[in-house]
Amino acid sequence: MLTAAKTTIEKETRIMGKMQEADEIDLLELFYALKKRILLIILIGLLFGCLSSVYTRLFVAPVYTSSATMLVLTKETTLASVADLQIGTQLTSDYSVLINSRPVLQAVVDNLGLDMNYKTLRSSITVTNPEDTRILQLSVNNGDAELAKQIVDELAAVSSEYIGDQMEVVPPKIIEEGEIPTSRTSPSMSRAAMMGVLAGVVLTCGIICVMTIMDDTIKNEEDITKYLGISTLSSVPDRRDYINVKKSRRENQEGRERRLAESGSTETRSRERRERRS
Repeated sequence: MLTAAKTTIEKETRIMGKMQEADEIDLLELFYALKKRILLIILIGLLFGCLSSVYTRLFVAPVYTSSATMLVLTKETTLASVADLQIGTQLTSDYSVLINSRPVLQAVVDNLGLDMNYKTLRSSITVTNPEDTRILQLSVNNGDAELAKQIVDELAAVSSEYIGDQMEVVPPKIIEEGEIPTSRTSPSMSRAAMMGVLAGVVLTCGIICVMTIMDDTIKNEEDITKYLGISTLSSVPDRRDYINVKKSRRENQEGRERRLAESGSTETRSRERRERRS
């Protein structure tokens, strides 16, 4: 009695161990599942990329950038000493702060009658200073290309006058006014397409992996041993396969008989023609 109970417990423990092993993620099985559906993954990725591009093109507001350039001067002369160049380079940092100051931005808003406050305008302005130069580049982002040019030109004019008055120095010289941009700065169509493709591929691979992990149906003899821990003695073929094989054999036999009949009739007609001629 004890021996039978011990044997039963050992058998159940062995089966439970097999089931736990079956529950573990088989990376090789996931790889083959993804490889089997590689075309589906690529197609869905391309579909998501196209949809992302269309959405970006039709529903995302474009942003245009217009830029103007200013030169920091220290004296009203064409010749500059080394000290003047160094001072001019140091002044660019001060000028960058003054350009973004509230009086300058508010003047730009009032002069152009913009439907925004100076804080909103400040968030759309970028001031850069190329290294080891006395150049200030002002850039304005706006959804309207013409308005972006008007804002950057007005900003350059107002800031140059404001800096000259407040710092009692030679105002920065505007050496390049803004132009109406012909292409959008953002959003990027190529970036949107790439992000769409990546999202589609990741989403499809995730769904396939989840379906593969959750699929515990028995498909062959190996699955019986894997999930149940039982050895397979024999297997019964699917009757549909048997019917398909039988049908295929019958069609092949009928085809051979038809070809033999056609060849026989051809030989009979040839023999009759020879007899008539003789």
